[in-house]
Amino acid sequence: MIELKKVAFDMYDDFVKLAVHEHQETYVASAMKSLAQAYVYMTQFNAPITVYGIFANEELVGFVKYCYYNETDPAGKTFEPNCYHIWRLLVDKAHQGKGYGRAAAEHVLAKIKTMPHGKSDSIYVSYEPENAASRALFASFGFVETDKKFDEDDDEIIARLEIA
Repeated sequence: MIELKKVAFDMYDDFVKLAVHEHQETYVASAMKSLAQAYVYMTQFNAPITVYGIFANEELVGFVKYCYYNETDPAGKTFEPNCYHIWRLLVDKAHQGKGYGRAAAEHVLAKIKTMPHGKSDSIYVSYEPENAASRALFASFGFVETDKKFDEDDDEIIARLEIA
């Protein structure tokens, strides 16, 4: 149904055009911001971050980004050392409701479970409390909401999937 391809330079123009519906803009950061965050995080913390384009019939329909936090990574304090985090999943507004988000989540979970950047007992995901679609999607894979927070002012929900 879909294929995940690592984001490459020749995808950039199409990648940054990916967008959600206006009422969803508070749920997920833009593709441009997602790429910038990945770059800064990789260069500042030397953290392994992988960004995949989600393709359906050779058409870019979204993206998914995940990272691995090691014991020296500051984000490991929010989650736990040596864990994976599905940092972002976005399906373009023109392609929502077709099962691409679920299929992409299945693919990225399978990739993470091969432990490409290091061993881990956990995969985390985060989402806004009002994002019912993300909440239901990740709960269907067995993610359990935690009481963890990025900081005291953040209301984003952090959910954990045990994989050990």
